[in-house]
Amino acid sequence: MPTTTPTRDTDLGWQDRGLCAQTDPEAFFPEKGGSTRQAKRVCTGCEVRARCLEYALVHQERFGIWGGLSERERRKITAGP
Repeated sequence: MPTTTPTRDTDLGWQDRGLCAQTDPEAFFPEKGGSTRQAKRVCTGCEVRARCLEYALVHQERFGIWGGLSERERRKITAGP
C-alpha cells in the first residue's frame, strides 16, 4: 500500500508535543501591552520550538507567541534587512 508524506498544512502532530499544550493558552495570547515573559519562558525549553516558529512564519500568524517570538519579533524576521 503506498504511503503519502503529509504536507506542512496537515502535519501538525508537533503541536501535541509543545509545552504550550500543557500551559494556560492565555499566556500565549496576552492583551495588547501585556507581558509575554511567561510564554517565552515556556518556549525556551520546548522541543518543538523551531517547528512552531517555522509554522508561524509560513502561515503568517498575526497573533500570539509562536516559537518563542512575539508578533513584532516575527515581523522583523519576515521584513528582512
